[in-house]
Amino acid sequence: MATASNDDLLQLENFLCFSVYSASHAFNRIYKPLLDELGLTYPQYLVMVSLWQEDNQSVRSIGEKMFLESSTLTPLLKRLEAAGLVTRKRDPKDERSVRISLTDTGAALRAKAENIPACILEATGLDIETAKRLHDDLRVMRNHLDASVAKP
Repeated sequence: MATASNDDLLQLENFLCFSVYSASHAFNRIYKPLLDELGLTYPQYLVMVSLWQEDNQSVRSIGEKMFLESSTLTPLLKRLEAAGLVTRKRDPKDERSVRISLTDTGAALRAKAENIPACILEATGLDIETAKRLHDDLRVMRNHLDASVAKP
C-alpha cells in the first residue's frame, strides 16, 4: 500500500470528515424544500420519523437514537408540541422522565412524508444496494468514532 505524503494528508479534498461534512450540507439542501412543505426542520423530521416508528417514547430514548443531549432535544420537542404534532407528559411511573407522543395531527403527517426517502435516494444518484452499503459503512465508522471518544 502506498503511503501518503504529509502534504497529501493536509489537502482538504482528502479529508474523509470533510466529505461527510459537505455531503451533510448537500443533504440539507435537498431536504429543505421537502420538509418546508411539512413545516419541519431536519432535526424535527428525525424526531417525527422516530415517533412514527415507535410512539410514546421517553426523551432519553429519542436522544439516544439521535445522538443528542436532552438539553438540545427539549427545545426542539417544545416547538413540535407548540405546532400540535406531539404531546410531552411526565411518565407517571417515573416523574423524572418525560414521554413524547404523537397527536392525531402528528400521526397524520406521516402520510405526507412517505415520498421523502425515495426523493432523497433519487437525488443521491445511488442505487439502493450501494446506498445500503454506504449507510452500513457510515454506521460502522460512527460507532468506531464514538467508541474512540468514550475511551479514557
